Amino acid sequence: MNYKVGIVSLGCAKNQVDAEMLLFTLKQRGFIIVNDPADADCVIVNTCGFIESAKQESIDEIIELGKLKQEGTIKAIVVTGCLAQRYQNEITKQLYEVDAAIGIGANSRIADVVCDVLNDKKVEMFPDKLCLPLEGGRIQSTPPYTAYIKIAEGCDNCCTYCAIPQIRGKFRSRKPENIIKEAESLAKNGVVELNVIAQDTTRYGEDLFGEPYLAKLLQKLCKIDGLKWIRVLYCYPDRLTDELIDTIANEDKIVKYIDLPLQHCNGDVLKRMNRHGSLKELTELINKIRVKIPDVVLRTTFITGFPGETEEQFEELAQFAADMKFERLGCFAYSQEENTPAAKMPDQIDEEIKQKRADIIMEHQQSVMADYCESLIGTEIEVLVEGFDKLAECYFGRSYADSPEVDGCVFFTCKSKKPAIGEFVKVKITDYMGCDPVGETE
Repeated sequence: MNYKVGIVSLGCAKNQVDAEMLLFTLKQRGFIIVNDPADADCVIVNTCGFIESAKQESIDEIIELGKLKQEGTIKAIVVTGCLAQRYQNEITKQLYEVDAAIGIGANSRIADVVCDVLNDKKVEMFPDKLCLPLEGGRIQSTPPYTAYIKIAEGCDNCCTYCAIPQIRGKFRSRKPENIIKEAESLAKNGVVELNVIAQDTTRYGEDLFGEPYLAKLLQKLCKIDGLKWIRVLYCYPDRLTDELIDTIANEDKIVKYIDLPLQHCNGDVLKRMNRHGSLKELTELINKIRVKIPDVVLRTTFITGFPGETEEQFEELAQFAADMKFERLGCFAYSQEENTPAAKMPDQIDEEIKQKRADIIMEHQQSVMADYCESLIGTEIEVLVEGFDKLAECYFGRSYADSPEVDGCVFFTCKSKKPAIGEFVKVKITDYMGCDPVGETE
């Protein structure tokens, strides 16, 4: 079989891991994997369907690939991922370019689907979403020194604004021994930074052991030779236990970086979101983390304009963001997603007001980021080298404070020895540019 297949994966890192497993399945069946979709016979679009902007990005990508198909450059388009799972039979009806629309439960049958569409068959296949395999080989699509490891699938939190439980199904943890085995394999292949992901990493193990198991899993991952940085993403504030905080504080390999999507701080808004906590409780949690992990970098996300959010509740959120000085923060206007409880709530807020509120928080965040960068001047930090910027004529990489793809970079010059990609170097920070530190190394 000499058919060439390319894949375009959109959305989050969890989706990217799914794409890597799809690629492995296809390669096992004899397909030739190509990086450029224009070189492929069949292109798979692994879509995101979380919020309106993500859905639109997926649709735009399908339409662009449809132009290549119309020109005869590619023969077929297969759509999978969250958008396909969420909208199922609508995909082929609304997007005539698509030859196959399959749900995430059909991912293990991707090779058969590609064979069918290359033989001029139309395919719609939506088995139970729980058929999505938790285990299997992967073809790593990240740079060789860094990788994601997905420790669970699905979500049981049922936040009222979120369609993920409908799309991905109930929360299912992978067995720890399988995760450790995969991590060991990644480390042997040169991965030095392991990014631990799930819809809610802090729920890991509750379905297997009846109690949170993330701290114990992290302790086991820290024993793997070759790994230098272990980063934990997508933590849920209610489940950030003292055991987990202490593990992050005490294990040298775990970077002092916590991704803690809070979404809001007002107790009434959080209750309507079907989330827990209050301004007082969240402030106490942040303060406790900062005391136990003095150099911690906190990333969070907020939603503005949730149905019924008053001006006073928004001002409380803005003040909370200003007081907590999160080193990393993203703020998004509420997206009204059909078939979610929040979409049916009264007091929906005007789009312009929602966006204006998000802009206010992000504008203030620029000064917080500038202050953080200013505090680094004169210090020496460890940087994972990622490349050379020809335009800026300097190297760039990430510190422990920078998660792949979502955060910034550290730019630096070298006085003597040129560093290798994937190497760790010590960089003395001398300045900053925008929100990115700038420095030099020997």
